[in-house]
Amino acid sequence: MRGAKTKPVRYALRHARAAETRAAILRVAADNFATAGLAGGRMEAIARAAGVNKALLHYYFESKAGLYSAVLEEHMKEFSRRAQEVLSAPGPARSTVLRFVSLHFDFISARPYYPFLFQHVMMAGGRPLRRLMRKYLLPVGAALIRIVAEGIRRGEFRRVDPGQMAASLVGVTVFYFSSAPITRVLRGINPFDATHLRQRKEHVLEFVRFGLFRNPQETI
Repeated sequence: MRGAKTKPVRYALRHARAAETRAAILRVAADNFATAGLAGGRMEAIARAAGVNKALLHYYFESKAGLYSAVLEEHMKEFSRRAQEVLSAPGPARSTVLRFVSLHFDFISARPYYPFLFQHVMMAGGRPLRRLMRKYLLPVGAALIRIVAEGIRRGEFRRVDPGQMAASLVGVTVFYFSSAPITRVLRGINPFDATHLRQRKEHVLEFVRFGLFRNPQETI
């Protein structure tokens, strides 16, 4: 009886260790791929940095392309979950849009390598990108467009093209992070410094207010 009782415990421990190992591999791979891209990433280096055997990477992810997709999907899945929570919450469209933009900014600022991972997969295109887009980004985009359209109907927003505005709401955040290497050279600053992040976020939210809101100064 004692052995039967301990089987679920042993299974749970093995499962927890496997989850921890997989998470460690994904963290290391994110740094490696952000620097080198898919073509330049090396499974040997990732395995060594994660403290595992290279065969374990193939066991979990099958190939380097599979590992790359898993890294990107991990971030997309989490952002999609948080974004959908914000966009589906009740309340004025104005506050929903500002919460979404704030979430998007904070999410990427905590993951400085994410824009570079996404850029690499966008340049590569193909089936992995289409799958991730359909599964995670398209639902978020559709929800954001719906919120903008609702705000226009309610008189909260100026009369704009909801699709174009949704693209602008995303782009105003993404470009800051994807252009970070250029900013370092042209402005001589670290875009990820806490002070610059705070200043940029304040500017982005103000930009959204004056670019979209019918009454930008109105208290929300």
